[in-house]
This record gives sequence, structure tokens and C-alpha cells, in this order.
Amino acid sequence: MGKPLHSLAIAGALIAVLGAAALFVLPGNENTGLLKPENVDVVARGKIIYDETCAACHGANLEGEADWQMPKADGLMPAPPHDVSGHTWHHSSKLLFDMTKYGVAEAANRENYQSAMPAYEGVLTDDEIIAVLSFIKASWSEDVRARHNALDASTN
Repeated sequence: MGKPLHSLAIAGALIAVLGAAALFVLPGNENTGLLKPENVDVVARGKIIYDETCAACHGANLEGEADWQMPKADGLMPAPPHDVSGHTWHHSSKLLFDMTKYGVAEAANRENYQSAMPAYEGVLTDDEIIAVLSFIKASWSEDVRARHNALDASTN
């Protein structure tokens, strides 16, 4: 190989290595492996489960209940939206999973906290919970997903 071709090959290899490294270093590109918003099959399954299990409270369009930040007359908080107007994306994937599986009080370690949100352990499998959360995350903008990925990376 001549000197110009050799230099070109080295430069190409260096660009490839730097490009691959950037996928793991740049904020927002980390994949925790827990949620799969880029997997169309998982997201489609999650939508079906969400529609059957979650939409009655959290809304068909992830919009949540009205006045979701104010307690209802019974003292319980209304179901929050899962779209970007809510705070779902402010919580790590692991915490979202734990809140769904075990209930808010146990996941947040708040012993006396009362919530209308049931625990889904024994109702949904882990894969079904991940599918629902992946469906929700897939609905967020790229910017919000990147911020959520950065949150996940900082909490792992």
C-alpha cells in the first residue's frame, strides 16, 4: 500500500473508531437496555397493553387526568400524564419499572404513601411492564428521550 493510501486507511479507521465512541459518550445516546423505545415490536405490544390496562386512568393519548398535580377529594393524586407535559420522563427507567411493578409507595420508599396506582406484580410480567414503558418513552420527542437516557446513565 502506498503512503497516501496507507494514510487514508488510517484516517478512515480513526474516524470509524471516534464515531463509534461518540455513540457511547455523547449525552442522550446511552441505552440502559431496560426500555426499548426503538423496538417497534416491543412498542406495539406496549401500546396494546397500555390501552387495556393503563389508558382508563392515564388517558388514551397519555394525557392523564385533569388537575393531576392537585389531590382529589379523597386525598389521592390523580393519574399523571405520561406524555412530555407530565413528569414521567423525570424518573429513571428503573424507578418507573419499580413503581409499576411494586407500587409507588414501595418503589419510592414512602411507607405511608397512599396511591390509586395499583402494583402490577402478578398482573403483568416484567416484559409486559417494559413494553408499556417502552411505548410511553417512544412517544416522547428525541430531546426528551435523550434527557431521559442521560438521567438513566447518571443513576446506573
